Amino acid sequence: MLYMKVMKVEENIILNKLFDAYGKLLSSGQQDIMSSYLGYDLTVSEIAENLGVSRQAVMDSVSKAEKKLKLYEEKLGFVKKLEAIEQENEMLREKLSRKEEE
Repeated sequence: MLYMKVMKVEENIILNKLFDAYGKLLSSGQQDIMSSYLGYDLTVSEIAENLGVSRQAVMDSVSKAEKKLKLYEEKLGFVKKLEAIEQENEMLREKLSRKEEE
């Protein structure tokens, strides 16, 4: 059970990164739903109630948006490149910090 919760959290972190990078490429409806789902941590039921649509419509929209976001990353690789740059920056900061301590 705990393992599944950890996986869900990790999945949401990745999805948030993808949404930050590619969210503007989604339809306005998908942007609204994903913003509520990821940014405000609303449930599918809460989003459906707020929008006056069915839970199934929200689930379909989330599913399609997730697929699009993952496809964009697969094709463009922006998030992967950004993470590599962040790792490189962290290594350089550590080197600089050690150099300053000498």
